[in-house]
Amino acid sequence: MYKNKTRDNRNNICGSKIKEIRKKLPEKTSQRKLADMLQMAGLDIDKNAVQRMESGERFVTDIELKSIAKVLDVSYQELLD
Repeated sequence: MYKNKTRDNRNNICGSKIKEIRKKLPEKTSQRKLADMLQMAGLDIDKNAVQRMESGERFVTDIELKSIAKVLDVSYQELLD
């Protein structure tokens, strides 16, 4: 039976990579600041949604992935590897 979860029971495969990239940004970037950056890019998201994405509790849509990649200045592929 097909399940929409990773082998380690996460709802996405990009959350841990988002967190890793966010923490490596030159200017200290909190989850709240990332949410603010995404809102400025036109994505309606809050700090709690970012936290749930990074922890794997929340699915990430393709629209969100596109905005996240743009804001973090990385490719989609980098977020999915």
